Amino acid sequence: MADRESQDDFFTGFSFDDGGFGLIMLNRPAVQAGSFFPLPAAEPATHFDERQENTAMQDRERITLYSGGHRGTEAEFGRQAEIARLKEVNFTFPGHDCQRSRGLVELSAQDLNKGDVSMEIVSMRMNRKFSKADKIRMVIQSIFHMVNRGYQVFAVGWIQEDGTVKGGTGWAVELAKLFNRPLSVFDQGHNAWFSWKENQWQEDLPTIASETFVGTGTRNLTAEGKAAIQDLFERSFGPR
Repeated sequence: MADRESQDDFFTGFSFDDGGFGLIMLNRPAVQAGSFFPLPAAEPATHFDERQENTAMQDRERITLYSGGHRGTEAEFGRQAEIARLKEVNFTFPGHDCQRSRGLVELSAQDLNKGDVSMEIVSMRMNRKFSKADKIRMVIQSIFHMVNRGYQVFAVGWIQEDGTVKGGTGWAVELAKLFNRPLSVFDQGHNAWFSWKENQWQEDLPTIASETFVGTGTRNLTAEGKAAIQDLFERSFGPR
């Protein structure tokens, strides 16, 4: 499930073609989900317990989207959340290009440090080597806050042959696996939803079924990807 388009890149302000950080694939087996790494600890499970999945979706004021408000997938998740009358939190930081003005939460240096993790660990987990890693560290740190606060995780991008997801979106996906979050990805290469179940991707048709969820993904959102997000909200909350 690989897509090699060089322009797909979640990280703010950089792409393969403009001299930014770049991503270099490493020729080695994928790291198995559940492998131990000294990652930042997720918050206590009281924020994400299974009772959330039984929440009546009609009580929309209790439902919160956690995202980053970036162009493409995240901005579309934010628009759909606003239409559905859900709460919205967008984590940002100095220099971050946020397309959403609703629910902005600026992360301080201390906040960002809570999500700090060695770039060697990120590279190992995602089977990639990141060049100019100092320029993307804050993005990696902010992704931790999104996944830490949201129970379900939804992403849009390209699932690769090694089971990871292309670009910075892949780190959100790997954190979701490590934190045992319900995880679904709309693969723009196959134009279908896949959920991570029993350590593998399985085609699925997910719904938003908890009080907190993450919406993230590629800046290069296709028409099919946009429609998939809209359909996700309609399946979950009914037609608007």
